[in-house]
Amino acid sequence: MTQTGLVAGGRLTDWISLGVLASWVPRDEVDDAIEATGKGAKRAGGKLPPHVMVYYAMALALFADDDYEEVIVKLTETLQDWGCWEDGWLVPTSGGITQARQRLGYEPVREVFAHVAVPVADEDTPGAFLGPWRLMTIDGFEWDAPATSGNIAAFGFAGTGKDDPQQAAFPKARVVTIGECASHAVVAAAIGPVTSKGSGEQSLGRSLYRQLEQDWLLIADRNFCNWLDWCAAADTGAALLWRVKADLRLPVLDLLPDGSYRSVLVNPRVTGKARGKLIEAARWGGDLDGDKARHVRVIEYEVPDREGDGKGELIALITTITGPPQAPAAVLAHAYHERWLRHEVAWSERSSRKEDRLMSAT
Repeated sequence: MTQTGLVAGGRLTDWISLGVLASWVPRDEVDDAIEATGKGAKRAGGKLPPHVMVYYAMALALFADDDYEEVIVKLTETLQDWGCWEDGWLVPTSGGITQARQRLGYEPVREVFAHVAVPVADEDTPGAFLGPWRLMTIDGFEWDAPATSGNIAAFGFAGTGKDDPQQAAFPKARVVTIGECASHAVVAAAIGPVTSKGSGEQSLGRSLYRQLEQDWLLIADRNFCNWLDWCAAADTGAALLWRVKADLRLPVLDLLPDGSYRSVLVNPRVTGKARGKLIEAARWGGDLDGDKARHVRVIEYEVPDREGDGKGELIALITTITGPPQAPAAVLAHAYHERWLRHEVAWSERSSRKEDRLMSAT
């Protein structure tokens, strides 16, 4: 290895990345995904069989700044070591790679992701746990996609129409992920267009809650908080810490020693006297009909040193963790702040790199 970090055939970091890929995505998982999705090879002896293309699709994400041929060259030697590349095969052209990717489709990659995407932090990872809970977060963002006919049909353009001067130059995909706060490892994802009905962050996030684990503490911004989704996520047994919008009515039932307070989240369809009876029942600690109301704890605070329009803004969080000894208010507020600092900033940086790559390719 040279002082520049280069080894024969490429950078050391390239081989490290491919080695990690090999350790986390074993060949058996890839073969099972191909079989489950019916994407097996139609003929024997092809240069780019489905299992090679699955690894190639993942390698494209590792080496996003390289073209198709460069990525396949980097992958070839590693595939030989894994027993996934025959000695008689030649590196194909970009046209051959494109055709092989089209034959593969997205289904095997999605299937592999569903089986191997798991939290990776351990007990020694800073910021990975709060008491017994693994800190997880749900968030959404948008990515520009290449302006191919398939992407345009699937995602569409942001804007009101083809003659809209504000219409974006590229189709936009909306992505909602559940990820680990400490490692940024994504463990669940939903992708959809930005323009059609039912493709908002709440709709995409709704499809992910069934994957929550009971030892997770899921942190979410105010865009995700609504009655139905709170109930769906809470019913999995996972702990929740979600920010709520400023106009949400949260009655103060009991002030707690750490500065938080007990409250009740009421189904918005319940109004008038019925709502008042539920609040009184909650005030005295009575059992609630889960379809009508849920016990919550509220943490409110301000960030006085924040720059910009949010300075002095009241932040209100609700949580299923009703006992302060399990998680004091200051600890939960810090966890929410760290979630934003770690997860949103990380995705913003990744999105910027992807947009730079798109612009350089056009």
